[in-house]
Amino acid sequence: MNKKAILVTGGTGFIGSHACVELINAGYDVVVVDNLVNSHEKSLDRVKQITGKRPLFFNADVCDEKALDAVFSANEIGSVIHFAGLKAVGESVAKPLEYFQNNLDASMTLCKVMRKHNVKNLVFSSSATVYSGDNEMPLTEQSRTGNCTNPYGWTKYMGEQIFKALCVADPELSIVLLRYFNPVGAHESGLIGEDPQGIPNNLIPYVYQFAIGRSDHLTVFGDH
Repeated sequence: MNKKAILVTGGTGFIGSHACVELINAGYDVVVVDNLVNSHEKSLDRVKQITGKRPLFFNADVCDEKALDAVFSANEIGSVIHFAGLKAVGESVAKPLEYFQNNLDASMTLCKVMRKHNVKNLVFSSSATVYSGDNEMPLTEQSRTGNCTNPYGWTKYMGEQIFKALCVADPELSIVLLRYFNPVGAHESGLIGEDPQGIPNNLIPYVYQFAIGRSDHLTVFGDH
């Protein structure tokens, strides 16, 4: 077993819970911080069913510096995977202030606490929305970024700029910017998948809810 644990922010969510499974299966100790605003703690019980081990869980907001500092003080953290954040494109258009404040504050607070505890390794869950819409397809890591089309995308783009600036200031930092489109699917066991709190903000959770009988109809817009 590795000496230092990996902290997964947003670890009870769709992508975070799958990451926990893979990390535990790879032999890592995992610590999860999540405020459960759009997820369920029971996902970690499902992680235990799959792996035989439940991640250590702290119900806390990554924007809460005092709470996050307590997590780092109580655990020997060696690396961080940062999934926590508001993530719905449409909602970000309706609530831009909440998205900028939450997503950027979470990233900056996390980095501040990491610096205090001398943690130098971070994977940031960014997004393909950081790529400019005038790029040629397919996109590559060399495609142009910026000129984002919604506040959510701008929070990810601005987050990347923060992390790049920190790496210039501290060459010992190792930060990976993980950009991807909307992930779909579930673990092969069927025990964990996408199950947001409240009304879903994209199509796939609606499909899941209809398939299991939680919803009595499925509306698909369009005429093709």
